[in-house]
Amino acid sequence: MKIKLLIIITIILNHAITDSFTITRLKYSGGGDWYSDSSSIPNLLEFLTAETKIKVKPEIKTSIESSEFYDNPYYYITGHGKIKFNDNEVSLLREALLNGAFLHADDNYGMDQYFREEMKKVFPEKDWVELPHDHEIFNIFYKFPNGLPKIHEHDGKPPKALALFDDEKIIALYTYETDLGDGWENPSVHNVPINSHIKALKMGTNIIIYYLTN
Repeated sequence: MKIKLLIIITIILNHAITDSFTITRLKYSGGGDWYSDSSSIPNLLEFLTAETKIKVKPEIKTSIESSEFYDNPYYYITGHGKIKFNDNEVSLLREALLNGAFLHADDNYGMDQYFREEMKKVFPEKDWVELPHDHEIFNIFYKFPNGLPKIHEHDGKPPKALALFDDEKIIALYTYETDLGDGWENPSVHNVPINSHIKALKMGTNIIIYYLTN
């Protein structure tokens, strides 16, 4: 408990969080459902403030080319299908991520191939690196000794946390074969057991705190 309290104090002191934290959900073209899991981010933000006392405000929903894209540096993207970035979106997203922004992408089953292809346009010089289970992101607030929790089985593959780095700093995190977003949703939506729901929310909190402290 003392360690967790110190982490929260560090966040407040280092980042001077006088405003509220929030998450920007990115809209995209191509046929995928960027809007899926509508209760996921509100539930995660509610859990975050209840567990850490970090102030939050409602999520932002915007496209990369909108002026609102610059209002908040913590981005989230999900979906089941095709994701498409135009040339300008590629450039804008690259610039943002290289200048302090952070992207969490969560495969809601079916977006993997398209997302990897689009991110290769954003960062052709970078490759995804799988984070080991002892990485800070799995231990910073809540402990996940086995890495990402598995919310839905789908193809039965193990969940993976993949990262893109810039100068040893994670600028993009891709959670694959885990379905965190489904876990954040109201449990009745996907018939997620309450223990899995809580695990997903705790992992989401870890990701946010990792971002805020790094």
